[in-house]
Amino acid sequence: MIEINKKGANSFSFKLKTESGHTLLKSVEYPNKEIIERTVANLRPIENNTLRFERRTNNEGFFLFDIKNSNGQLIGHSQNYTSEAGMENGIKNLINNMESLLDQ
Repeated sequence: MIEINKKGANSFSFKLKTESGHTLLKSVEYPNKEIIERTVANLRPIENNTLRFERRTNNEGFFLFDIKNSNGQLIGHSQNYTSEAGMENGIKNLINNMESLLDQ
């Protein structure tokens, strides 16, 4: 499911969550809800999409990934993973479930 949150007078963000409430992706902040809705609409269909997953580690040694659009603009970040394999599974889970997450 997608959860859109207002973060201030001129700031919105969204989260993609599983049915159980587990957050798979947190977006960057956007200036208005229309831009978020456009960004979310551009996430599908994932199989024809040019999203880029950038894998990285943070200062604490956790693995995470960023998602960028075809223009290289950052869309959002994953949670922290304790292993590289966990991060790769997180990417696969997001790709495999993107359509159903967006439809909820």
